[in-house]
Amino acid sequence: MTDKKLSQEEVENQLAISKERFENNMERHKGIEWSRVEERLKASPEKLWSLSEMERTEGEPDVVGEENGEFIFFDCSRESPAGRKSVCYDRKALESRKKHKPETSAMDMAEEMGVEILDEAQYHYLQELGNFDNKTSSWLKTPDEIRELGGAIFGDFRYNTVFIYHNGAESYYGVRRFRGALRV
Repeated sequence: MTDKKLSQEEVENQLAISKERFENNMERHKGIEWSRVEERLKASPEKLWSLSEMERTEGEPDVVGEENGEFIFFDCSRESPAGRKSVCYDRKALESRKKHKPETSAMDMAEEMGVEILDEAQYHYLQELGNFDNKTSSWLKTPDEIRELGGAIFGDFRYNTVFIYHNGAESYYGVRRFRGALRV
């Protein structure tokens, strides 16, 4: 899809999926009413498209808060979204690989989807809402000083603890994906 717009049927389907997930996980968004979220989504077709991309790639996006008048969605799938596997960190890392290049990078894919990759603070917040990434890991937005040295960070949850690690930005694994954030 190049125009980044949903058909009316796709809009209705995405809103129904999002409403059901919202209602089934009220602990993630105490004090937020679905009607306000739905109104905002309907008024922002490009954000609704991005939300559908999060859904299409198996992120199971849900509202996790409200800040500065915007609703915040995070990918809340138990494991890092399966539709985003085998990606290195960014375009620079992708271009540096001489052999066995992945199809794309996490940063490129996130940009195409219209979302941001979770940063370390957001990832810790997500883990307060449940136990995520028990078998997978998620690339995280990497501070410039680490990226300039060739590295990138990722997180996972093991032994009842959130771990933040580092790796070469050009690395990629089937179980290393990324989680997105969308502000609406």
